[in-house]
Amino acid sequence: MKISNPLMTWLSILAAGLLVGCGGSDSAPNSFAEEVEVLFNGTDLTGWSGNSENWSVVDGTIVGTTTDDNPLPYNQFLIYEGDPVEDFELTAELKLTSDGNNSGIQYRAQLRPDLGDNVVSGYQCDMHPFVWANGMLYDEKGRGIIAKRGMKAVVTPEGKAMQVGDLPMTPEFNTGEWSTYKITVKGNHHVHEVNGVQTVDVYDHQEAERELSGVIAFQIHKGPAMKVEIRNVTLKRLAKSEVTAPEATPVPADAKPVNPPKPKAAPKGKGKGKGPAKAKAKEGQGKAKAKSKAKEKAPAQ
Repeated sequence: MKISNPLMTWLSILAAGLLVGCGGSDSAPNSFAEEVEVLFNGTDLTGWSGNSENWSVVDGTIVGTTTDDNPLPYNQFLIYEGDPVEDFELTAELKLTSDGNNSGIQYRAQLRPDLGDNVVSGYQCDMHPFVWANGMLYDEKGRGIIAKRGMKAVVTPEGKAMQVGDLPMTPEFNTGEWSTYKITVKGNHHVHEVNGVQTVDVYDHQEAERELSGVIAFQIHKGPAMKVEIRNVTLKRLAKSEVTAPEATPVPADAKPVNPPKPKAAPKGKGKGKGPAKAKAKEGQGKAKAKSKAKEKAPAQ
């Protein structure tokens, strides 16, 4: 029979405790309780706030609707009333019925009562019938498009969104069918996925505009009538990660802007080969009018 030594056992426990306590920042994430929270109870909108004329629960599904008879004056949102999020994984299933309109998932968003009821600003994982826009990263009421679908992008400290790589553009996703949207954010690193396919990968280095904490919300969009359906909304809060420095994500010299500047329209009347012709035409018209007036003034013979 083997008899344990109480002193050795105590020393072993003490040593293990010291190792855990001295693990440094690398061991911090392991000590964080990454529990999955169910944000929608499947019955009613307890824990959420929004316009009751537009949001309801039907057959265990959140439904947001707008109509042509009573259009929205501005984009509005169903806002989660729980604690703000920092680093997290959010998953939700969505389906969109619309004629050209869109929806989206807001995260780390800021409440904006100054802009109207049920309004937020900030990061959005877009749900859009256009292939290039579905799953993109958009800054609502802010910088606009940060990364279109299929882009790896870096936002410089000066605020320039630059494409530094590519992601697959296939398969296409039918927004009229149920799709699973997943958002993973760690520090200033953002990743969106639709049905398990990564749609954007972004590092945001613009300190003046980025948000590191905020609320979660779902969007209904002004414009044509639309309906968005939402179910199975879950959140896993992650241990706070360090913000990635710009030096760690250098922008290649051949990187292209996410939003290239639009070409300037040619000044009217100065198009190539058109100016002189227009001038001569006007001159001819002037002479014709002068002759006509002269005939009117001439005495009848």
